[in-house]
Amino acid sequence: MDVRARLDDPVTIEPGGTALIPTGFSVALPEGYEAQLRPRSGLALRHAISLPNSPGTVDSDYRGEVKVIVVNHGRQPFTVEDGMRIAQMVISPVCRAAIEVVRQLPETGRGAGGFGSTGH
Repeated sequence: MDVRARLDDPVTIEPGGTALIPTGFSVALPEGYEAQLRPRSGLALRHAISLPNSPGTVDSDYRGEVKVIVVNHGRQPFTVEDGMRIAQMVISPVCRAAIEVVRQLPETGRGAGGFGSTGH
């Protein structure tokens, strides 16, 4: 779903700068779920606007106003206006892993190969 800015006054983000943009809403997520805040592709393409902690997480026990950290990777100042769509939000289940410390990991075909090691 789209997330919109809720501002009393416009906020201008200089090139290389960030701003914390309020949204005017809070959520009560059930335990075992999170809300993920993600950049909007149109803002990224046209203005180089993104979210530096993407995806940003809203935990199920958080009850404050949802705010979005917005970064301007562009070369021009970018102004956020009230009501502007600034992010997308996806609600997803959270998988809790049980961590086990081991001396050696099981082998795989890829092994410890890093970036580009799968041939794609």
